[in-house]
Amino acid sequence: MKKRALISVSDKTGIVEFSKILVSLGFEIISTGGTAKTLTENNVPVISISDITNFPECLDGRVKTLHPNVHAGLLAMRSNKEHMKQLKDLKINTIDVVVVNLYPFKSTIEKPGVEFSDAVENIDIGGPTMLRAAAKNYQDVYVVVDPKDYLVVLDELKSGKQNLDTKRYLMYKVFSHTAVYDTLISNYLKNELKIEFPEQISLAFEKAQDLRYGENPHQNAVFYKECFKYEGSLREAIQLHGKELSYNNINDTNGALDLLREFDSPCVVAVKHANPCGVGLGKDIFNAYKKAYESDPVSIFGGIVAANGIIDEKTAEEMSKIFLEIIIAKGFTEDALEVLKQKQNIRLLELKNINSPLKQNTYDMKKVVGGLLIQKIDDRIYDENELEFVTDKKPDKKTLDELKFAFKVVKHCKSNAIALSLEDCTVGLGIGQTNRIFAAKQAIEHAGERAKGSVLASDAFFPFSDCVEEAAMAGVKAIIQPGGSVRDKESIDACNKYKIAMVFTKMRHFKH
Repeated sequence: MKKRALISVSDKTGIVEFSKILVSLGFEIISTGGTAKTLTENNVPVISISDITNFPECLDGRVKTLHPNVHAGLLAMRSNKEHMKQLKDLKINTIDVVVVNLYPFKSTIEKPGVEFSDAVENIDIGGPTMLRAAAKNYQDVYVVVDPKDYLVVLDELKSGKQNLDTKRYLMYKVFSHTAVYDTLISNYLKNELKIEFPEQISLAFEKAQDLRYGENPHQNAVFYKECFKYEGSLREAIQLHGKELSYNNINDTNGALDLLREFDSPCVVAVKHANPCGVGLGKDIFNAYKKAYESDPVSIFGGIVAANGIIDEKTAEEMSKIFLEIIIAKGFTEDALEVLKQKQNIRLLELKNINSPLKQNTYDMKKVVGGLLIQKIDDRIYDENELEFVTDKKPDKKTLDELKFAFKVVKHCKSNAIALSLEDCTVGLGIGQTNRIFAAKQAIEHAGERAKGSVLASDAFFPFSDCVEEAAMAGVKAIIQPGGSVRDKESIDACNKYKIAMVFTKMRHFKH
């Protein structure tokens, strides 16, 4: 039988050169539509798919390759004498190479305002069917979905020595490719139909980069990005300077961005080991950075800093006084870059849409052995109308704003957590403790004298009044917490005793 290759690609990278070499190796090229046009224009002889099927393309091209003359040629096992006899009787030729990549569904649905009908029209039917057929018969058919594999296939065809391991690898790439393609379609439809938690779920990610190592140097790690675009997410950042990122760098920076999104005014967040160590709001980014630094000058060393504005030369000079792992910001002036690039090991990341809110259908996922925990992201703070002012002393507007600032910060601290703030600046953080009084004592000890006149936020309710007692001794003037404990009255009474204002949010923010 004649050697034949079937080629139909939306990504035409390298396809002309690949096809010309196939022809020189004695292959006939079968092709369709735009691919056939491209090859013909570049002097590659092409057999139309209609000449193989003896049936015209119809239904606006929806039906062209779905035919026994194609799929029998793909699926016939060459070692099976009965298969080959049937092909001969039916006058069907084998197809030995298949090169297909699919309709651009992903790029279609990423277009602003795409119509549902346009998305559906870009769901490929014949392409995945051909790929799966060829991959099932991997021992007899080279099947290629990635232009990066053209050279490997050509080298083996030239040598006449076909490697079964290569063919199995190409088979794997096909089923991985079609699985992701189907997942994109499924998730698009899920979102269109507003199905929050389906009975079955498939998730599609593509490799973004290899990482230097994982949480520890002996662990290998990779960063995968979701196939859909997420403005304001770390995957959209452009690295301007420094060595490649590690697993911990990405995890910590993502945590900094999560907290940064809580604020519209100039804000700087410093993070260490996935927890905030300093947060400051200011009239500008320089002022906000000074506050974040002064929150904890010890812990910020070697940390990650995120800013929702432009880093100028003055701010850069201040930042360069200590060692920082990463600075991620909306942008950097040229003068700022010149200052910061003098530090060889610092990573500088630009995220122009750093202020963009995350999509509402974003999931928070945690892998456990044998399963996956999925929840909607925690994108709320509290309902202003639900606030309950439970003590005799009520906070004034300035104090209430400070309480809200502290509550936003504590939301992003590992539980159990307590945050103390003063003048839009964290002054003490108690993070990741096994009980709330430990967290309160840690935050107060950290704050020292700065606890006087500060406000305190708790990510969950007070089980006892001991946190109020500690706060009162430190000079805390107001407290914000979810409320809901069976002993709430004890905490309220203690606040009244010490003339501390306390507000219940009725919304908890555990973070594990």
